[in-house]
Amino acid sequence: MRLKVSKLLVLSAICLFAERSFAQGGTVGIDAATSSLNTYVDPISTLILSIGAVVGLIGGIRVYIKWNSGDQDISKELMSWGGSCLFLILVSVVIKAFFGV
Repeated sequence: MRLKVSKLLVLSAICLFAERSFAQGGTVGIDAATSSLNTYVDPISTLILSIGAVVGLIGGIRVYIKWNSGDQDISKELMSWGGSCLFLILVSVVIKAFFGV
């Protein structure tokens, strides 16, 4: 009985250590994910700048229409549309700086 328990204990220890010996560091996977993310930075940055251009055009048209209709309080609308365009431009720059592209 004692011999069976001893054999079982040795066998389980061998299985446990064998599993750990097959484990890898993971640096290859991390490097692959990093290079994959770096390929998406430029298209996403261009997409954000394009969205900012469309938002800027829509905002400019809305402010122009509001100004021509005689509304004197366009500063709030101008600041909100301009702020959104500025935010989108800064996000594009920050994304490129964050990923080092």
